[in-house]
Amino acid sequence: MARNLYFIGTAGSGKSTMVHAYQTWMNSQGHDCVTANLDPGAESLLYTPDIDARDWVRISEIMEEQGLGPNGAQIVASDMLALHAKEIAEVVEGFRTDYVLIDTPGQIELFTFREAAGVLIDAFGREDSALVYLNDPHLVRSPSGFISSVLLSATAQFRHALPFVNLLSKSDLLKEPELETIVKWSIDPIVLYEALFVDGATPKTLLDVEFLKAMETIGVYRRVHPVSAELMFGFEEVYNQVQQVFEGGEDLVRD
Repeated sequence: MARNLYFIGTAGSGKSTMVHAYQTWMNSQGHDCVTANLDPGAESLLYTPDIDARDWVRISEIMEEQGLGPNGAQIVASDMLALHAKEIAEVVEGFRTDYVLIDTPGQIELFTFREAAGVLIDAFGREDSALVYLNDPHLVRSPSGFISSVLLSATAQFRHALPFVNLLSKSDLLKEPELETIVKWSIDPIVLYEALFVDGATPKTLLDVEFLKAMETIGVYRRVHPVSAELMFGFEEVYNQVQQVFEGGEDLVRD
């Protein structure tokens, strides 16, 4: 049975680039995988998806036929795609593979808050699925931004109730001290608490602290793993984390 990895994150976090790079790395390691694009509005991709939402729904056609702008057409497209969920799932099942790397729409709210995403997840097989969340390096540079990113990832996790792998995307854009600090924040919340109060206590700081406490309590505060699609860095750790989710650490290689 194939494992479905849904790559999610804010616009510009590098989802499509990551899917392409991770597929390249997986193939180089002898692991079989296919790619699926679930963004009907994608204009160009670095890879040629094996399963492509644009074969069923196209944003440009919806805009022309219904007189909608890009944002409205994206919403309609996501709902229309769900109507084809069973058909798309049958195409996915036709591939004899270990993993399906699923590229989600650029706007995270389309996958996180629309019911259509849940319909697709159920059709593909919820029990064989996990989220791979890409934290944007520009957002997590500050303590408050880091907490905001954790909140976004927690929202996606709770909406879909799926296992979760937490990545720091485009880590090559960060200076080494910045990268080390962000990883420390994700490992030890006390370090993040201290960073929040460096410039004193403000109403915003106190609110961030309450959010942080809540995330610790409900168990969504977890380590980020730096990756770089540009440098092909960190992919072995991604693979290890995925194996922990699905196989308890057992290496998955098809005989």
